[in-house]
Amino acid sequence: MRRDPKAGAYMIGVVATRYEIHPQTLRIYEREGLLTPSRTEGKTRLFSEEDLERLEVILNLTRDMGVNLAGVEVILNLRDRMQKMQEEMQEIIEAYEAKLRAAGIDPGAGFGKVSPTGLVKITAKGLLKKSK
Repeated sequence: MRRDPKAGAYMIGVVATRYEIHPQTLRIYEREGLLTPSRTEGKTRLFSEEDLERLEVILNLTRDMGVNLAGVEVILNLRDRMQKMQEEMQEIIEAYEAKLRAAGIDPGAGFGKVSPTGLVKITAKGLLKKSK
């Protein structure tokens, strides 16, 4: 059984010790909106595997690259937007491939070979790459 990467598992003290940072640093990252750990009913922060991956990116940017927290926020927002766009593009590709299959066209056929001219041939069935 695979664990949910969003499920909280690590308390603030464990995370602080593991990454050699002060717990207050984690609180600052949360206050700035860079991290959003889950909370127990008693308001204890629980950091998930996903939170730890994000923390590693933050620490890499701040420690190794010298980026300030405002810059980290911009980079993380861009990174999140890119991830969302990739997911949307994958959904569009899958929907397009499903339509091709429904029309009796193999979406993988002819796409592995690249024409030397790069030209695309238009047929009665639509666009197909020029084959050798």
